[in-house]
Amino acid sequence: MQVFWAGMQAGDFITDAVAPINTSRRTGRRVLLEAGGVRPRRGRDLKGRCLTFGQREEIAILRAQGQSLRQIGAVVGRAASTVSRELRRNSVAGLPYRATSAHALAYERASRPKPAKLHTNPVLRAKVEEDLTKKYSPEQISGRLRVEFPDEPEMRVSPETIYQSLYVQSRGALKRDLAACLRTGRAIRQPCRKAGQRKNRIPGMINISERPT
Repeated sequence: MQVFWAGMQAGDFITDAVAPINTSRRTGRRVLLEAGGVRPRRGRDLKGRCLTFGQREEIAILRAQGQSLRQIGAVVGRAASTVSRELRRNSVAGLPYRATSAHALAYERASRPKPAKLHTNPVLRAKVEEDLTKKYSPEQISGRLRVEFPDEPEMRVSPETIYQSLYVQSRGALKRDLAACLRTGRAIRQPCRKAGQRKNRIPGMINISERPT
């Protein structure tokens, strides 16, 4: 399904996005609805500060050779504390550290959804739900919270968190029917595309303004 999500983010129509995975448009539509139009975390590549599989292989080899944490960190380009945390969190109990099992454990941990702030803070959730029913946008709600609760950081929430909680039901926070309170009224999130990114169904289509009278 990652190929499907990549196609949707690239501006494809559902029909085009499902073609490489040999499934129907109906299935693609169902996947979009279930995810609220938001690409799930599961299956995304581990990037940025995460260790690569190659680095984990180096750690496993150097660890087996008896190298110190500082020496291993110097080789893989990471701090000794990062190596220590990697060995502690991604080792299977009773077995020596192995790159394959460590990478699988890290992958699962990164894919696992974290508890949403609106799920763990019922007071904040009630305030956001109240403002949504008043037709305030997530951006307005976020700004109003900063003004109304200047000394209470636990009563802060970003617009993106509100959108995610509305559209991604696995986050377990806001009810999806509150999405109807948004000005768009959409039940699923539409991908943000740059101008000209959306592909046309008709190859070589001539804009109506460019056609002869």
